[in-house]
Amino acid sequence: MAEARSELPGSAALALLGPAPGAPCCPHGPALLFVKTSQGKEDGRRFYACSACRDRKDCNFFQWEDEKVSETRLAAREEYNRSHQPFFTHRQNVDRYKNFVLLPLSKRRFCQECQQLLLPAEWKKHSDHQFLCDITTAQLKSPSQLLYPLENKKTNAQYLFADRSCQFLLNLLIDLGFRRVLSVGTPRLHEMIQSKASQEEEFNVRSLLLDIDFRYSQFYTEDEFCHYNMFNHHFFGGEAACETCRKFLCEENGERVIMVTDPPFGGLVEALASSFKKLMAMWRETEKEEMPMFWIFPYFFESRILDFFPSFSMMDYQVDYDNHALYKHGKTGRRQSPVRIFTNLTPSMIVLPEEEGYRFCTVCQRYVSSGNQHCEICNSCTSKDGRRWKHCALCKKCVKPSWFHCNNCNCCTLQKHSCEKTDTGCFVCGKAGHKRSACPSLSRSRAKCIFHFILISMLLFLLYRPDKKKGQKIRKRIKMGICKRLAMKHAIFSKRKVKNKKKRT
Repeated sequence: MAEARSELPGSAALALLGPAPGAPCCPHGPALLFVKTSQGKEDGRRFYACSACRDRKDCNFFQWEDEKVSETRLAAREEYNRSHQPFFTHRQNVDRYKNFVLLPLSKRRFCQECQQLLLPAEWKKHSDHQFLCDITTAQLKSPSQLLYPLENKKTNAQYLFADRSCQFLLNLLIDLGFRRVLSVGTPRLHEMIQSKASQEEEFNVRSLLLDIDFRYSQFYTEDEFCHYNMFNHHFFGGEAACETCRKFLCEENGERVIMVTDPPFGGLVEALASSFKKLMAMWRETEKEEMPMFWIFPYFFESRILDFFPSFSMMDYQVDYDNHALYKHGKTGRRQSPVRIFTNLTPSMIVLPEEEGYRFCTVCQRYVSSGNQHCEICNSCTSKDGRRWKHCALCKKCVKPSWFHCNNCNCCTLQKHSCEKTDTGCFVCGKAGHKRSACPSLSRSRAKCIFHFILISMLLFLLYRPDKKKGQKIRKRIKMGICKRLAMKHAIFSKRKVKNKKKRT
């Protein structure tokens, strides 16, 4: 995997080195290897961190690469990882589902707190929990509507496709001739395919869901769902689950296959790209071409995705979600959904609905949004966000309509911005060469604050110490001192009053 850097505040930079052989594991599978480098230093110290969680609050796994871990700590880590695994295995969940569907409607219950289908023998354990009753077959066929969506932006981020987008994607896949869909983190699309396949005899599209949310194992068999971490290409079910995926991709029955993925938008693009290439490599064991793919992601990640997949192009179609306040189709300006489809298919093949305002550009040979006007200078439909962009002669490219060219920055940006080339001084002392956090004056003022805090603490301790007699003496001295100061101030004030009266007379 190619090294990818992301700048951190200050002089440090964080680089993702990717999966490493023999990497330690956390509950989310093998950790990823990172390196933190400081300015002026070529080599930084390497460390392992959780692949799925970028926030230490979600998973606090951390280990230096050269750190020697004791046997006791390794045993404790294994026990911790084991304790954080699901209570039931996938096979047990499949058996439980078979027993659940045989129950009469009045005995079908779903625990909302545990997010679990309940059999009658388990009701007593969940008696103080909230649960849904009379679970219908239609609800079982739509688990994404039954389960609470996990909305951690950096880990799960289950923003589920709206019916409009889901139906469009499915119709597009059928029109393009795909009959097998590898659904990586797209449960709503998977369940729509599964539901149609069970209801319509002529419907011949199949789907395999790869997802980190193990709750879906309650509703799908091992041939329909694999517990999978897309950040480190880890199959929690081991080699058997990996073989299920390989078999699904490499079936030689003439059916075309495509991968559709909708990763968490806060995830590392580098890690995702590495996993997707490994899934593509499974398919390429029997094929010579690049595996067709739809990567659904915000348009502002375009350059990062093209770094890893140069053959991809971005479509103008706005993907919207049911449970996201902003990512909705039909809104205007900056409130439009920024989520797009990146694909390695020929752009002219992706037909977008004209009734929603999309049109075909004969020059670009692709469908674009109504506001995306063709620029004669750039010779392209340049808008990314659905609005009409304007061409800047100085930047030699089209920019957002709200941007203006800044002579200091020598580029187009927002009108109210901080110029990069303006040598602004420190907010504390006004001097250049350092920031507020590193200001010497700030450190001196902090030292004064600490000194005053200690002094006040000592006084309070002396005032309210257990020794009553000494405490009373100290209080009397302090009171006498305060009285003396007040008397002196009063005398000075009185003298000034007398002088002022004499001057007036």
